[in-house]
Formats: sequence, C-alpha cells, structure tokens
Amino acid sequence: MKQKNIDKYTLMTTAPVPRLIGSLAVPTIISMLITSFYVMADTYFVGKINTQSTAAVGISFSVMAIIQAFGFFFGHGSGNYISRKLGAREYQSAEKMASTGFFCAFIAGTLITVFGLIFLSPICKALGSTSTILPYSETYLGIILLGAPFMASSLVLNNQMRFQGNAVYAMIGIIVGAVLNIGLDPLLIFVFDMGIAGAGIATLASQICSFIILLYMDRKGENIRIRFSNFTPKLSLLKEILYGGSPSLCRQGLASTATILLNVAAGRYGDAAIAGMSIVTRICMFINSFVIGFGQGFQPVCGFNYGAGFYTRVRHGFWFCIKLGVIFLSICSIIGYIYAPEIVSWFRKEDAQVIEIGARALRWQLITLPLGTWVILCNMLLQTIRKPVRAVILSSARQGLFFIPFILILPYLLGLQGVEMCQAAADLCSFLLAIPLTIGVLKGMREDHPQAIQDNVEG
Repeated sequence: MKQKNIDKYTLMTTAPVPRLIGSLAVPTIISMLITSFYVMADTYFVGKINTQSTAAVGISFSVMAIIQAFGFFFGHGSGNYISRKLGAREYQSAEKMASTGFFCAFIAGTLITVFGLIFLSPICKALGSTSTILPYSETYLGIILLGAPFMASSLVLNNQMRFQGNAVYAMIGIIVGAVLNIGLDPLLIFVFDMGIAGAGIATLASQICSFIILLYMDRKGENIRIRFSNFTPKLSLLKEILYGGSPSLCRQGLASTATILLNVAAGRYGDAAIAGMSIVTRICMFINSFVIGFGQGFQPVCGFNYGAGFYTRVRHGFWFCIKLGVIFLSICSIIGYIYAPEIVSWFRKEDAQVIEIGARALRWQLITLPLGTWVILCNMLLQTIRKPVRAVILSSARQGLFFIPFILILPYLLGLQGVEMCQAAADLCSFLLAIPLTIGVLKGMREDHPQAIQDNVEG
C-alpha cells in the first residue's frame, strides 16, 4: 500500500496538468451526468402521470438536497483532508479520516430518516405542498427518506475515491445505480401501475445498490479501505471535516432552503408554476454537471499539489478548467435559449402552462449560466486548499446570500416574472463576489514551496 501511495504521489505531482485533470475528470463527469440524468428520469416519467406528481418530485428535492448536504459535508471534509495528507505522505492520518467520514455520514443519514418519517406530513406542507400535491409528496418523500443513510455514506465513498485520484471506481458504483433507477422507473410506474410510489422505490433501490457497489469498489486498487477499527471520531479529525466540509454543507443546505422558498413563491401561481420551476432546476443541474464534474477532477490534483507545495500546478489546473467550462456552458446556453420551449416540453408536454412558465425561467437562467464556471471552480479551489472562511462565504452566496433575499422580494415587485428570474440575478451577484475572494489567493500561489504544507486557517 505504501508503494502504491508513493506511485500515486509521483503521478499527481509530475504528470502534465491538463492530461491529468482530464483523466480524472472524465469518469467524474460521466458520474455527474448520469446522476443528474437519473434525477431527471424521475421528473420525466413522473411527468407522464400528472402535474401534481411532477411538482411533488420537485418539492421532495429539497429534502434530498439536505441528505446530500450531509453526504458532501463528510465526503468533501474527509476527502480534502485525505488528498492533502497523501500529498504530504502522511498515510496513516488519511486512513483514519476515511473511516471516520464514512461512519459519521451513515449515522447522520439514519437520524435524518427517523426524524423525517416522524414529521413527514408537516415537512411536506412546509416544503410548499398544496392540498392537491400533498398526497403525492407524502408518498414519494416517505420512500426517499428510507435511503438517507445509504445516499449520505455513498457520497462519502464517492468523494473519497475522487480525492485519492481513483474516480473510475467511484464512477462504476454511480453508473450501476443510475442505470437501475432509469430501468425501474417505467417498469414500476407504468407496468406495475405503482404511480409516484414506483418512482420512489426505483430511486431507493438504486441508492442501496450504489452503496453496496461503492463499498465493494472501495476495496479495489489503491483506495484506502474503510475499517471500523479506523473510526476515530476525535475532535481533531471532526474539526478537519468541519473546515473542509462546511462550504459543501452551507451550499447544499442553502440550496434546500432556496428550493423550499422557490416552491412556496411559485405555489402562489398554481401547481403548474411549481412543476415548471422544478423542471428548469433539473435541466440546469444537468448542464452544470459537466463543469462540476470537471472541477471535481481538478480537486484531487489541487489537493495533492497544494499539500506538496507545487502551487504553479494548482494555478495551471484552475485556469485550464475555467477556460473549458466557459466554452461549454456558453454553447449550451445559446442552444438552450433558442429551444427552451421544446426542452421543457420533453418533461410535461401535456400542460401548456408548465411549458410557458418553464421556458421563460430557463431562458433567464441560461443568460448567466456561463458565469457559474467561475463561481464553481473558485469554490472548489478555496475549499480544497483549506480556506474555510472564503469558501463558506462563496458557497453560501448563490443559494443563500443572494437567492433567498431575491426570492422574497422580486416576486412581490414583478410577480411570476420575479420568480422566474431570481436564480439569474443570484448567479450574477455570486460571480461578482467570487472575483475578490479568489484573485488574492491565486496571486499568493505564484511560487512553489515543495513539501511546504499550509495548515493555517483563515480567521
């Protein structure tokens, strides 16, 4: 194992940066796209039932975002630490952190399941369910909650493998679960006539399957093994998880809050508005998956080289990802803007009002979509190199500092148009905020300091 770690260190600190990021990003991009695709599959197949079912899936997404928030919190928190320790050749510390992050996530997911099922009806109402949507959201969300421990801990395994530079193993687990979900959706919803319950069961089965496969893949290749004997929930490791994972927790937690407020604001204009905004959220999430996946391919390179003191490689990788992401999102934005009604109609062509609302909202979001490349990559950079204050501020900006005030104010000023344009306004403000937060950090990494490990934490 030690020799494998040395070989990995050599690869991560000497291979050409673009090629290295590309090799790590491709399986991660595939994983992200497929994950987004199977979330969209639920929306697509459920859209064949009725508008209320489509809205129920959108409402339940905010709870899934909370589950993901804890998964990313422990996954990114432990993964960032692991990549830096591997870069510094401190292998025993990395092994303890891997098991600690995994078991903490499983425990957190179990608590979410218990709490969620006890308060299922009040939660659905608080999320924005109208009286016509409530029965569907209770059915779907009640099933989804059962998978919380498996979803959270799967995200930890997935991210830990990525940060070790072993994204292919993580990809296998994600793909198998996604393919299972896509296959089960039409079978359970239509063939067995289970309706929205079938969509929930398909998602639950795929999450459990991914968990089992990821746990198996964790024992392959150069991955650090998860062992209960290495579970070390002491303050020093939990503090590192907090530093490395708090930006993800804030980002996902605020995304959940933003989704709730979006559903409540859209609900004032009927079920079609909730369904239309839910569809647009899925579409933009799918498009952004490319940039997020590429950024996640950059993170292990960033962590290894920052831990080893090779700062010019960190800067090189950052700007490489920025250029590629802007080009890709610009192309997607132009195409999506032109064909917005047709794209939305793929999910709910039976309801003209859903298409009309969704198309307008999609066009608003696509205007600022390329700016998201800078925000996403800056956040990943700051989080990976352990700049917790800056990373938390930036991760909180898009769905928290800016979106929440906008969704509370703009609908009162502009009506439904205010709901549709909120995300675009928040994206623009987040972009402007990310510039001063990151430029100074990049300027401070102009010279290499081999073997120098920066452990300082910003106040």
